[in-house]
Amino acid sequence: MPDDAAARDEAEEASAFSHPVVPPDATAAYGDHPDQVVDFYAPRDGAESAPLVVLLHGGAWRAPYDRQHLTPFADFLARRGYAVANVEYRRGSSLPQQGGNGPVAGRWPETFDDIAAALDALPGLVREVLRQGDPRRTVVAGHSAGGQLALWAAARHLLPEDAPWRTAAPAPLRGVVALAPIADFGTARDLDVCSGAPAQFLGGEAVFDERLPYADPAALLPTGIATTLVQGRTDTTVPFAVAEAYADAAAKAGEVVGLTLLEGVGHFPLIDPAADACAVVAEEIAQLAW
Repeated sequence: MPDDAAARDEAEEASAFSHPVVPPDATAAYGDHPDQVVDFYAPRDGAESAPLVVLLHGGAWRAPYDRQHLTPFADFLARRGYAVANVEYRRGSSLPQQGGNGPVAGRWPETFDDIAAALDALPGLVREVLRQGDPRRTVVAGHSAGGQLALWAAARHLLPEDAPWRTAAPAPLRGVVALAPIADFGTARDLDVCSGAPAQFLGGEAVFDERLPYADPAALLPTGIATTLVQGRTDTTVPFAVAEAYADAAAKAGEVVGLTLLEGVGHFPLIDPAADACAVVAEEIAQLAW
């Protein structure tokens, strides 16, 4: 069975990454760093006004994975009538971590600086470069590590008082759709998700517990914002136990979070336009956006 699972995961990943990069209709910067940019896709149906879907890509917050692999999914949504913003942000160093176990995951605090700055800047950027996008109908969708960032972006009003990213009120979002998200850092650490990525992201085990209240979506509840998690039951990259742990934490906080578990689906079909699971994701976004 493990060999079968590995072969399936490899095939699903190969399919998701097989699509050519789709160039955006426009790109705008929300800061001075080269990674502080957003690619915009206009709705392909020619609508003058459309819901805005903000995409946050995954890749364990590591430098080798950027927004390019999400461009076919962005185009898929644009063809379904959405205005789409595909956000880039600073990730971990491209240099191997100490011990040689691949690149470091994330940058503290820069990754969070960028997500906060991008979401704050988006309404203005949309008015400038993607006038079809309606910021009043915004849904944030993120995959894997980007799912964590999407949940976090909707919970900034719950951050500790001394957090620089804290907002005075909830974000004006229609909702969040988190796809196979790293949504509960404790469970993810216990399962060694992405080779220790959550602990690396927060700066290491020495500061992991101290920084959890500033980063862990499961610690930032209830948000008061409609939230749906979509997860493959056969996902071995981010096992569905992580999504279930977040949903349980939400329930204990008095909030109902949607959890759609897809049978026979792994990690990458959720963002693969060639996969049936991708249509399910589009429908979950539609439930919140329209």
